[in-house]
Amino acid sequence: MASKLLQRLRPSTLKEQRGPGPPEEPPETAELVDDPDMTVRLSGTLSLSEDSLGSEESNGTEGKSLEELNSHPLLTQQLKEMWANTQGHSVPVRLTFEVTEANIVRDEHAKYVMYTIYLLHSQQYDPSTAFITCRYSHLERLRKSLRSHYPEEMNNVSFPRKRLRKNFTAETIAKRSRAFEQFLCHVSSVPILRQSSQFLEFFYLNDLQKAQRLTCTGLYKLALPIWTNCWRLHEKLCPTWASTHRLIVLAGLVVCHQELDTLADAQAYSEQAVALLQESQEQNVTLLMVFLQAHIQLSWRVGKDKRASEAALLRLKEAGHNTINTPTLKEILINESN
Repeated sequence: MASKLLQRLRPSTLKEQRGPGPPEEPPETAELVDDPDMTVRLSGTLSLSEDSLGSEESNGTEGKSLEELNSHPLLTQQLKEMWANTQGHSVPVRLTFEVTEANIVRDEHAKYVMYTIYLLHSQQYDPSTAFITCRYSHLERLRKSLRSHYPEEMNNVSFPRKRLRKNFTAETIAKRSRAFEQFLCHVSSVPILRQSSQFLEFFYLNDLQKAQRLTCTGLYKLALPIWTNCWRLHEKLCPTWASTHRLIVLAGLVVCHQELDTLADAQAYSEQAVALLQESQEQNVTLLMVFLQAHIQLSWRVGKDKRASEAALLRLKEAGHNTINTPTLKEILINESN
């Protein structure tokens, strides 16, 4: 909690300068910009696997616990002052990122750190947590892709440098985690970057494809939690967009809940899909018909009012659309995965 409060109330240290042409790479002389004490003050919830302690030369941290590395005598006083300063003031809700876990993974080809990053809404209780797991190389690819497509917006955005050694010490992992949080918070604060396909697909595309494969092969119990996390990611990253990916996630949720006989949830997700499609300026009529039919059937099974969907489907039929030979939601998932 201390990490979250300090991270959210701290002014951004990232620069937002713009200049003509492709930007030069920002200097990477430190893991965090102009603030060597930031790791100490912002850490507090990061959990490191046991392998991360003492696995390499630890630069003075040998024998110290993670709590000792993260402790700071001013933390309690800083929290008190920040809470006092925010009383009676309206603080805007924004998206923040927090690295909560870092595990060292060894396979036959490599050894690397896998980070768990939670997406949170600041200044409010957030019950629908969403998270991703990724490596340094995944985030580095995201950064390079964004720099390639949006050079001005990414100008002088800092990123933790590569190291030839000491990659697995507690201090390095903690500093790198805080730098990842800064990087993602900065990118998400720039509308054109936050709405870019490169940024959005980084968070959910791999899981969406995995959930599709599991659903298409009938492994609904395994697919459902992945679909649920994908939905929560969409809710936080693009809460009002009726994108194709967003509708595919809703289709997966409806199919899995229906197959697992949790019909009330399936009906609720089908209703959200219908609403999104009806509000969309570029309406996908085929998807709308499929979700309307699913919503009508599910509403009948759970005893909910289905008259509005029946009327909408009738209007589409009268407009000349074929409402009979439409694919099922599962068939749509199969077609989209091919």
